[in-house]
Amino acid sequence: MKINMLTKSILLTLSLSVGAFAYAADKPLLEEGKSTLYKRVLTTPNCTLMKTKDEAKGTPVSSFSRYYVYEDDGSKLLVGSNADGSTDGYLNKDCTVDWKQQMALMFTNRGTRERAIIFSDKEKLESLINLDNPKDTIAKINKDLDSNKKLDYVVSREPEKFVDYKKQFYLLPVLESADNIFADGNTVRELKIASVSAKQEDKKDESKKTNDTGDITAFKAAVVFVIDSSISMQPYLDRTKEAINKIVGQIEKEEGFTSSLADSVHFGLISFRSSTKAVPGLEFTSKMFVKPGDAKDLNEFTNKLQDLKQATVSSKLFDEDSYAGVAQALKDVNWKQYGGRYIVLITDAGAISASNSLSSTGLDAKELKLEAEHQGAAIYTLHLLTDSGKRNKNHEKASKQYKDLSFNKILNKPLYYGIDAGNVQKYGEMIDLLAKAITDQVKLASEGQLSAGSSVSADDKDLNKTLDNDTIILGHAMQLAYLGSKQNVSAKNFFEGWIADRDLVNTTMQTSTPVVLLTKAQLSDMRDLVKNVVEAANTGILSPDDMFNQLRDIALKMGKDPEELKSKDKQSIASLGLLGEYLDDLPYKSEIANIDEEYFATMSPQDQDNLIRSLESKIKYYQTYNDDTERWVKLSDKAQSSEYVYPVPLEALP
Repeated sequence: MKINMLTKSILLTLSLSVGAFAYAADKPLLEEGKSTLYKRVLTTPNCTLMKTKDEAKGTPVSSFSRYYVYEDDGSKLLVGSNADGSTDGYLNKDCTVDWKQQMALMFTNRGTRERAIIFSDKEKLESLINLDNPKDTIAKINKDLDSNKKLDYVVSREPEKFVDYKKQFYLLPVLESADNIFADGNTVRELKIASVSAKQEDKKDESKKTNDTGDITAFKAAVVFVIDSSISMQPYLDRTKEAINKIVGQIEKEEGFTSSLADSVHFGLISFRSSTKAVPGLEFTSKMFVKPGDAKDLNEFTNKLQDLKQATVSSKLFDEDSYAGVAQALKDVNWKQYGGRYIVLITDAGAISASNSLSSTGLDAKELKLEAEHQGAAIYTLHLLTDSGKRNKNHEKASKQYKDLSFNKILNKPLYYGIDAGNVQKYGEMIDLLAKAITDQVKLASEGQLSAGSSVSADDKDLNKTLDNDTIILGHAMQLAYLGSKQNVSAKNFFEGWIADRDLVNTTMQTSTPVVLLTKAQLSDMRDLVKNVVEAANTGILSPDDMFNQLRDIALKMGKDPEELKSKDKQSIASLGLLGEYLDDLPYKSEIANIDEEYFATMSPQDQDNLIRSLESKIKYYQTYNDDTERWVKLSDKAQSSEYVYPVPLEALP
C-alpha cells in the first residue's frame, strides 16, 4: 500500500513531536561552563505544566517544584523531575526561577534579635551594611513595618515566630550571593533569595490571628543530664541526683501545677565513661539510665538512678568519651514531643577526639553541635576545673572543645561554664538554678504565659546570674519556636529580595543558615572525595609528593585531562578537579580546596593532624545524613528517590 506525501508529512511530524517530548535528550542541559552540573529551575505559584508547547492551560504545579531543563527555546522549557532522560512537559520560562547552586536559606531561631529584613535591591542592603552605626536606622525601619507602613525598599520580613521547616516545609532558594564586610570588620554574606513556600494560599502569613495563650499551655520541656561517671565523679553524681529529686519533689507539690512528671518537665540522665574495649572493667561507654518521660513519679526516678555510681577502675586516658553521651542524648531522645530541649554535659575531663581509636562515635564537637541545632536542643557544659585536670594540663584543651560544642546561635555565645576547682557546692547551686529556671518556664506556660525574653543584665563573673540569664533568653526563644510549629507558621508565598545572613546591628549574630541541597549521589561523591583526601593526606605526612601523585591518579580515573594534570599551576586539590561542580561557586571557605603540595609541606605536624581529624569526623557525619530518612526532601511530585535532597549546612562541607 502506498502512503501519499501528506500522510507521510503528518506521520513524520507526529513522530518528531512525540520523540521531542519523550526522548528530547539523554540528559538535561548543562549549566554554562560546567561539564557535570545540570540546569535546574524552580516554579513560582503561577506555573502550569503543559503536555505540548501549544497547550493553552496546562496543569498547575506546586510552587516549590524543582525541574531539570532539557530544552530552552527562549519562551518555553522542556523539563523533567529527574535527570534520567525522561521529561514531564513544558513550562513557560517566565514563570520559573533559575537555580544554579541548589542552595537555600533556613532562618535561625531568632531569640531576642530583631526579625531579618528582606530588601528589594542589593544597593539598599549594602547602604545599611556600610553604616558605622545602623542601630537607629534599623530601629526606624522596624517601627514603620510594625505599624504596617509600606516601605518601597522592603519586600518582606522574617516571620515573627520560628518556622520549623521539618513540619512546615519552606524553601528560600539562594539565587545570587556576594561577600561583604561591616564597618566593624565582621564579614557578612549578601544573598538574593526567592521565597517559594509550600502554602500558596497563605497570603495572610504570620499576621493571621493566633491564640498564643491557649497554644502555649501544652509546652513541655526535657532536660537530659549527660554526666561523667569516671572514677573521680561520685560527689557530682550524688549532687545531680539530689538536684533532680529536689526539683521533681517541688513540681509534685506545686499547687495548680501538674502533679505528674509525664505532663510537665521530663528529666533524663545518661552517663558516660570511656572505651570498654581498652578497659572492660568500665562496664559501659555510654548508658541511658533514665529516658525523659519514662519515670512517672519521684520514686520511680530515684529507683532508676540507684545503680548510678562512679567507675571502680580508671580509664586508659584522662579524656573521657563525653561525645558518646551527647550523641546518645541527641539520637535516643524523642525531642519532637518537647518545646524546651536541654542537654547538660557535666565532666572534669576533655573529650576523646574523633580520630582517636578509643572514640566510639567518630564525631567531634562541630558535628554534634550541628546535630543539636537540627534537633533544636541547647547544650550546656558544666566543666569542673579540678586539680587533677590542672595536673594533666587538660583544662585549656577541654575548654576549647566544650565551647565549640556548646556554642548557641540564639545567644551567639557558648553555654559553657567553668567551675573553679570543681567546687561541689558551686556546682550544686548551678544545677539547682538551671533545673528551677526551666521548670519555672513550663509552669508559666501551663498558665498560658510566655516567659520573659530577657532578664537583668548578668555579670560574666557571676556564673549563677549568667546561667540564669542565658536560660531565660533561651526559654523564650524555644517557646516562640514551639508556637511557630504548633500554629504552622509559614514563610511568605513568593517574593525575591536581598538579605544579610548576619544581624545588621549585632553583626556577630546569624539570622539564617545557608544550606546546599545535595542528592544521595552527590552526598556519596562528597564522602568519597573526603575519604580520598584523607587517605592521600596520611600518605603525604611522609611525602607531600606522594600525596599529590595519589590525588592525580584519582583525578585521572575520574576522566580528567592528563595534560592539564601535568601543568604546574594545576596542583591544588580544587584545580585537580576533585571537588564536585555542585560545590563550585558556593559562598563558603573550603578546608581543602586551595591546599597544594607546597602548602601541605609547610604545615606543622599538628596542623596536618588537625586537618585529617576534621575530615575524618566529616566522613562519619555524612553517613549520619545518609541514614537520616526524615530529613530527605522531595522537591517535585514525580522525583525518584535518588533525586531527594538533604539540606547540608555550608559549614559541614569539606
